Amino acid sequence: MSVCLKGRSFLTLKDYTAGEIEYLIDLAIDLKAKKKAGIFENHLAHKNVALIFEKPSTRTRSSFTVGCVDEGAHPEYLGKNDIQLGYKETVEDTARVLGRMFDGIEFRGFSQDTVEKLAKYSGVPVWNGLTDEDHPTQVLADFMTVKEKLGHLKGIKFVYCGDGRNNMSNALMIGCAKMGLDFVVASPESLFPDEKLVELCRKYAKESGAAITITANPKEAVKNADVIYTDVWVSMGEEEKIAERKAILGPYQVNAELMAATGKDSTIFMHCLPAVRGNEVTNDVLEGKASVVFDEAENRMHTIKAVMVATLGN
Repeated sequence: MSVCLKGRSFLTLKDYTAGEIEYLIDLAIDLKAKKKAGIFENHLAHKNVALIFEKPSTRTRSSFTVGCVDEGAHPEYLGKNDIQLGYKETVEDTARVLGRMFDGIEFRGFSQDTVEKLAKYSGVPVWNGLTDEDHPTQVLADFMTVKEKLGHLKGIKFVYCGDGRNNMSNALMIGCAKMGLDFVVASPESLFPDEKLVELCRKYAKESGAAITITANPKEAVKNADVIYTDVWVSMGEEEKIAERKAILGPYQVNAELMAATGKDSTIFMHCLPAVRGNEVTNDVLEGKASVVFDEAENRMHTIKAVMVATLGN
């Protein structure tokens, strides 16, 4: 299938077909192999990329920076104190200014509305590095890792344990529904995913052959799981909720007992990082043979590079 994504923004996997998502994953696998072989093709030569960060980052910032440099682009980091985005200047005006100076814009921050306005008004490709609602570049890296480790995506049983309405749960549900993975959320009822999103994803799942299951029973959820995934119990900006979250999310901790409840030796453990060892995951699981979290972290770079190359590359 011929795929052309030139000029497109990457704001959410809702905007991409299964074929386009598969193309980005396969492109990332190809770019990874070329990097390992010392082959750099400068797909982004003479491009300038603005990296807007309202929230701090290790993997996202490093991935965009290294991806740009590998492909010949110049990355310019713009922290929350470097520009007037949204307080001294409207998002729309900032977008129009940056769009005249840069060839592409990455945004990592709070509001999905902000990244959508940047895309609408800048006139250049905009990439979502994380919002409170979604995290699509992380899902690409997750799916690339699953494909590398398990050989395929369709039909995989993918279980997410923890806060079922955070951005990772949302993004994974969208991605799994689009790509034909059976997605299970194990979460307290008070943190079940937004029903409108579940309804939308069930429409995607009907087309792909996926299933979506929401349950409060973690042991039942992980039976026969191919992947168990978790994330921090408290997202950035919600730090005051830590005691409350520990109380209700304790039963959803990924530990040796929960891993054993899959009934399989081949289940892999995934986490988007950073992890709070002893909260959502125990140290022995994170450091154990089932864990692929550092392959997953590396793949952020390759998939982000693929997104930039596909949407902006020469």
